[in-house]
Amino acid sequence: MAKAVVDLPKAALALLFLFLVACAREPEAVIRLDGQTMGTTYHVTLINPGNLHGDELKRQLDYQLQHFNQIASTYIDDSELNTLNRASIGEWLPVSEPLFNILSLAVEVSWLTGGAFDITVAPLVDLWGFGPRKRQGKPSAEEIEAEMAKVGFNRLELDMLEPKLRKTAALQMDLSAIAKGYGVDAAAIWLESLGVTDYLVEIGGEMRVAGKSPRGDAWRIGVENPGADSDAMLAIELGDIAVATSGDYRNYFEEDGVRYSHTIDPRTGSPITHRLASVTVLDASCAFADAMATGFSVLGAERTLKLAEASDIPVYLLEKTEQGFVARYSSAFKPYLPVATPNTAVEGEQ
Repeated sequence: MAKAVVDLPKAALALLFLFLVACAREPEAVIRLDGQTMGTTYHVTLINPGNLHGDELKRQLDYQLQHFNQIASTYIDDSELNTLNRASIGEWLPVSEPLFNILSLAVEVSWLTGGAFDITVAPLVDLWGFGPRKRQGKPSAEEIEAEMAKVGFNRLELDMLEPKLRKTAALQMDLSAIAKGYGVDAAAIWLESLGVTDYLVEIGGEMRVAGKSPRGDAWRIGVENPGADSDAMLAIELGDIAVATSGDYRNYFEEDGVRYSHTIDPRTGSPITHRLASVTVLDASCAFADAMATGFSVLGAERTLKLAEASDIPVYLLEKTEQGFVARYSSAFKPYLPVATPNTAVEGEQ
């Protein structure tokens, strides 16, 4: 299988973030921006090409991120996404270009993962107590079956010419597993439009880097060890690429000695039961990496590695075993690996 080509239109992404900045004050050599968006935090570090000022950049970035939230958030009642969620079954509705691009990519990843990634899974997440509607305990089989009738990316129709959308079932779309990555891509393209060549953009743990770090060398990140609170398990040196990580080792509940993960398999309606604890995906598109990390988390280690090999996707997995966490990776990830650290068990290429 050839890897799906995902190239979000740069012009469409830049609609949210395309500004020119003019500053009278002396610009900084390195600019760092921090704030909140999408229910989480963002961090941007860039080497100033010589004409930018941090205060003005932050003002514009915050404004555009607020605009993006108004498009894609499920927590803003009158957001464009929630308007679509309330639309009648069978009704064609126009969709803004940024939202349509996200939806198109989401459907593509759903097909690529065989439905393991599905933006319509929200009713099941809510049913299991991991969504806005809090509840305690395991739902009944009847409750799961009832919610499954409201789930299925193949019940979402997109008109690629208009663009517009219609639902063939009472679907509730949630973009939380792809929107942060899309926001990272959009911010990165905006920075590039301003002449920035060296930057790191991070939203909620998903990130994209380009050029050099302020140290003058390549950007480096750490892949977290689920068995430790602070130590990184692996340090990765990056080129111009995006990184997304998904894990199920912190958000769960236990009932009668059984651990229920917050990662719900859209195909079964229930939490995953395999031992894959963490997935890190590299790709030119952070939105693609973000969505694929979620899909891989549902598929489990064996099926993830099979798909990653067939599609030439760099992926790094941490799997829980009786002896602790074991690292596995696809062939495409091997060039990013440093010499294994003492606390890392690596199985090698799959």
